[in-house]
Amino acid sequence: MNSSARLSWGRYPHHPQTAHAVHWPSEVEGAAASALAQGSGGTLAFGMGRSYGDSCMAASDHVVAMAGMDRVIAADWETGVVVAQAGLTLGALIDIALPRGWFLPVTPGTKFVTLGGAVANDVHGKNHHVMGTFGCHIRRLALFRTQDGVVDCSPQDNAELFRASVGGLGLTGIVLSVEIQLRRVPSAYMAQRSIKFGGLDEFFDLSEQLDAQHEYAVAWVDCLATGRQAGRGHYIVGNHAQEGGLQVSSAKPKSMPVDPPVSLVNAASLRVFNTLYYHRQQARQVHATVGYDPFFYPLDKLLHWNRMYGRAGFQQYQCVVPFASSRDAIRAVLAEIARSGSGSFLAVLKRCGDVPSPGLLSFPLPGVSLALDFAQRDIANARLFAKLDALIHEAGGRLYPAKDAHMSAVHFQQAYPAWPQVEALRDPHLKSRFWNRVTP
Repeated sequence: MNSSARLSWGRYPHHPQTAHAVHWPSEVEGAAASALAQGSGGTLAFGMGRSYGDSCMAASDHVVAMAGMDRVIAADWETGVVVAQAGLTLGALIDIALPRGWFLPVTPGTKFVTLGGAVANDVHGKNHHVMGTFGCHIRRLALFRTQDGVVDCSPQDNAELFRASVGGLGLTGIVLSVEIQLRRVPSAYMAQRSIKFGGLDEFFDLSEQLDAQHEYAVAWVDCLATGRQAGRGHYIVGNHAQEGGLQVSSAKPKSMPVDPPVSLVNAASLRVFNTLYYHRQQARQVHATVGYDPFFYPLDKLLHWNRMYGRAGFQQYQCVVPFASSRDAIRAVLAEIARSGSGSFLAVLKRCGDVPSPGLLSFPLPGVSLALDFAQRDIANARLFAKLDALIHEAGGRLYPAKDAHMSAVHFQQAYPAWPQVEALRDPHLKSRFWNRVTP
């Protein structure tokens, strides 16, 4: 047992998890048994702790820590098919694959995520409108189930278990290994185009016009702007550059060294930052060639950036709203956030496409997604989130379980109607605090 406690990335709710570390598949059964013997309610696999809320927290507060299982088992560099242990991070896989001309088909905004975590949350990225979710590119999984031992599943074999496990929040079994199809890339660089826009309608117009012309698309928005400038920001699209070489990034990240006693993100600092950030680009449109690190993982250059929210932590609010209601709903959500005076430096808007996921609980749906962080303030957040939840629910949208720490059982079960199928295939000894909250 590893005595160092684990927290989620948002550090809220504060339930330190005792880690039972494993390094080989043969150790998983014993670690799970040890976790179950010392805590009640069910254990869970734990990777790098990049889930923001309580979906990575075991009901027992005892987790099986998977980071030590980080080996590549097999790789075919002619086809780009790689089999690796679940604890391998996306960053480590990039380091191995990129010099050989291969890259992740889908990546979230951090490379400090394990393969197992990426599967469990069926993560998505800036190219969802083209490539779908991470689960679309998984060929096979090996799961340890406490009552069945090791079970292989794929879209062809044990297909129902595969669908329940992709995006299944780690509840159907402990992922031991992942077989993934990587994608060819001509270089390690990205051809980027950044367009400054003055309001929300302009974002929607740009997105409808340019998303289809680029594989990657995302927008930063000033979450405090109001009036005609509400929803102003920078729309960024890109494709893999044709030249520049295949070298792995050598940039050394800095680190947030300490936990400040209170959040550094407040109404005053947020307003100053957002104004300066919006005006940092003087020209309406800028073309540039940038490395994959700053394009995909801008926050990874500051390790432990979650500390800037202070010891109370923060919550991320990420929603997706169907296209038919997205303009009005996102406008109303941004107006409520601006009125609250809270939010984050990084508020992200992007379109999700219609590529279907194999996962039963996958978050994206065809529509527009908004994500931003809020410093943890119990009463203020509860009041704001209640208003936002009502708007999202009325618009037919839903929240992202991997980022959530407050969603009600009613909203979860209405937004994810396939949850009983996952519950039916859930390993009875695996359970999270999130699952306890949304499926009482």
